[in-house]
Amino acid sequence: MTTPLRHGWTTGACATAATAAAYMALLTGDFPDPVTITLPKGQRPAFALARESLGDGFASASVVKDAGDDPDVTHGALITSTVRQAAPGTGVTFAAGRGVGTVTKPGLPLEVGEPAINPVPRRMMAEHIAAIGGHGDVVVEISVEHGEELARRTWNPRLGILGGLSILGTTGIVVPYSCSAWIDSIRRGVDVAVAAGRTHVAGCTGSTSERVAAELYGLPDDALLDMGDFAGAVLKYLRRHPVPRLTIAGGVGKLSKLADGHLDLHSGRSQVNLGLLAGLVAAPELAERIRGANTALHALRLAEEAGEPLGDLVAERAHATAAGVLRGAPVEVDVVVIDRAGAIVGRHG
Repeated sequence: MTTPLRHGWTTGACATAATAAAYMALLTGDFPDPVTITLPKGQRPAFALARESLGDGFASASVVKDAGDDPDVTHGALITSTVRQAAPGTGVTFAAGRGVGTVTKPGLPLEVGEPAINPVPRRMMAEHIAAIGGHGDVVVEISVEHGEELARRTWNPRLGILGGLSILGTTGIVVPYSCSAWIDSIRRGVDVAVAAGRTHVAGCTGSTSERVAAELYGLPDDALLDMGDFAGAVLKYLRRHPVPRLTIAGGVGKLSKLADGHLDLHSGRSQVNLGLLAGLVAAPELAERIRGANTALHALRLAEEAGEPLGDLVAERAHATAAGVLRGAPVEVDVVVIDRAGAIVGRHG
């Protein structure tokens, strides 16, 4: 019998815990240790503090990231939040400390010049500061020990995030990455859906696309397959065990990889082909701009500005890839492409 893989915590969850502890100390002079936070789905983990410091107008707390059994480059990293008093009425603002990157190119969910602290971790930190109370006007500076060195092992430099890591996470929890375990879960998910009499399932790349598919088609939880990066696993299993209808839902970046023929959508094993995206549009000038885009999302925005339905074209090509893998199995497929906010930007089938 195999031992279940252990879940861990995202950099965003660790930064939130450190921020909550530092802000509490700024108000009261005392650091809560351990510090308990609430994650977006309601879980309430507790984090031990590795370091703490209190000075005139600031407090600093550190948490060591535990990524569980996931081979995460930031496992064991020391994540520090320094909270400083700010001018009344300024609210919560964020700064990149040592080891946290700065956005230098468009196409990411943050403006150029912003610290690479993603929207969900920002919201988590702001919500915890509000829940604690007090004046709430602070600058939150997040730093990661050796973050600049660790970032060289990620896609950050290629994406124009310079100077360090990104503070990431949409749920706060790191799901352990195991190909065999995840693919087995996909297969079991199909089996459960069939046993429940479902005739329509959705293979989704993440929680946002899962929500979109559920709302769009009124699908129950047991019809939603958390396929992650393993689009091929879903398609190959349905080829052998057909379900009448399959929706493939995901972000434009991952589904552009499927459109390019990739069945494993993980960033370490397949990359966005901007040349392919450029070849889908009609206008030569737009195609050239897309070739120089920073990300698939950036390419999508360029196409939208030019009135080109790039999202639909990506969906059409992804649909063709899926049909090729299914090899005539009695499965009707449609593809739904979304942006980071969950807006539908392309459909086919």
